[in-house]
Amino acid sequence: MSTVCWLGLGHMGLPMASQLRAQGFDVQGFDPSADASEAARLAGIRPCLSPVEAASGADVVFTMLPTYAHVHRALSTPGLLEATAEDALIVDCSTISGPDARELAAFVVPSGRRFLDAPVSGGTPGAHAGTLTFMVGGPNQAVTVLTPFLEAMGSRIFHVGEVGCGQSAKTVNNMMLAMNMASVAEAAVLGERLGLEHKTLVEIVKVSSGDSWVLRNFYPVAGVVDNAPANDDFTPGFTTALMRKDVGLALTSAAGHPVDLGMTAEVARRLDRMIEAGLGGQDFSALVHVASGALDRELDGAVS
Repeated sequence: MSTVCWLGLGHMGLPMASQLRAQGFDVQGFDPSADASEAARLAGIRPCLSPVEAASGADVVFTMLPTYAHVHRALSTPGLLEATAEDALIVDCSTISGPDARELAAFVVPSGRRFLDAPVSGGTPGAHAGTLTFMVGGPNQAVTVLTPFLEAMGSRIFHVGEVGCGQSAKTVNNMMLAMNMASVAEAAVLGERLGLEHKTLVEIVKVSSGDSWVLRNFYPVAGVVDNAPANDDFTPGFTTALMRKDVGLALTSAAGHPVDLGMTAEVARRLDRMIEAGLGGQDFSALVHVASGALDRELDGAVS
């Protein structure tokens, strides 16, 4: 059975690595957090003391880290690439830009290893359920080798194109996610102020033209939608700070192209307000606090 190295055992990385372990893969991983390492051990993943130790003999190295800088730092650890199998796949599942993915490929490929970008959609629920969507950029042959590993973690795999194309698809997806969340947040507040009961509103919209994945999974009022972060005081599945990073990727990617991202820029402004108010660590569905005007008052956690 193939040996897998996993770098980054956080909210997404740990359940994804656990899915591989459950499918019989030998998984060894590294995370600087002692708590994450212990959680990995309990999931049957061998925690290692360094990225190089985790990469030792690995046929596939997965990275799931917050930013491009984190990924580059991990992969450029002295001796890491050399510690892997000679024809290893290096697969980044983080959300970075397409150009950054191509820079990573330019760094990895001269070592004889193959690089692919494979960002995901589906969030922590999809990671725990093994139903993620993968958007893969890379050569056909490498994608064929990688596919069985992705099938252990996801239900839909799209080979988008060359290296970087997977990240470009993810950038566009998350741009839409952020705008959808802002829309649902405004709708929740307006509906309440117009005297509508939240559960009734959601049931109506679910069978109407305003339905969306965000409505069904991230409705920003507690007690309305099962497993929504609002039910747990906006404990994050996807932090506001990370969403602001992803929206920034979309705005940066648009530079030099004839496209007006005015709506995206407005969502970025709202996310900035949340971060300035100290809410960067909350789930991005806490955008409801902007729509409700709570950031202009003393934040008390209520919608109205």
